[in-house]
Amino acid sequence: MAKKPSKDSITEEQIIQLVKKENPENVEQLQKLAKEKLSLTDEEALKHIMQLINHEKIKLKEHSQQTPQSLKTYIRSSEAYWFWTTTSLAIATAITVFTVPEDAYPVVYIRYVLGSIFVLGLPGFTLIKALFPTKKELDTIERIALSIGLSLAIVPIVGLLLNYTPWGIRLTPVTLSLLALTITFATAAILREHQTKKNEAKQPIKF
Repeated sequence: MAKKPSKDSITEEQIIQLVKKENPENVEQLQKLAKEKLSLTDEEALKHIMQLINHEKIKLKEHSQQTPQSLKTYIRSSEAYWFWTTTSLAIATAITVFTVPEDAYPVVYIRYVLGSIFVLGLPGFTLIKALFPTKKELDTIERIALSIGLSLAIVPIVGLLLNYTPWGIRLTPVTLSLLALTITFATAAILREHQTKKNEAKQPIKF
């Protein structure tokens, strides 16, 4: 005698059919559809959806496929907040270095804090972001560790190269060089991030 399907297996099969029919873009949309079409609660719908995803019976995107097609629009969206934060910090540091004298206490401490972030974090962070533009490629701890490590590697190389130029290793050329590198890496990173997310958004949902 054939075993009667359980209520959970029937519900999960209905959700799979719902994915095929409605083609939702992400978990949130499928959860809403399951709630409306199958009379499930939010908790029940999410539980079944996550079980199906974990067993690789369906595959949904974690975020909505609303990545702006235009780079101009994308760079103005909340997705690009890191780009504006990074470039603003870099520019603010350069301005502080050139306008705040070393004996201007206690304002000079702002210069020290910004300078530390500028040297130890920003060059490496923007380079890592350019190499690995999306969060799923590296977790936060790995990204922070690699950012600091790369920054510690980039700054001496910049100093070494400047040593063989007429400008030498002085405050102004070092600051401007790191500023240029940070903005260049950040620009490359935002371009790669936008392109990567656009490509991901075009991929069909698998089940």
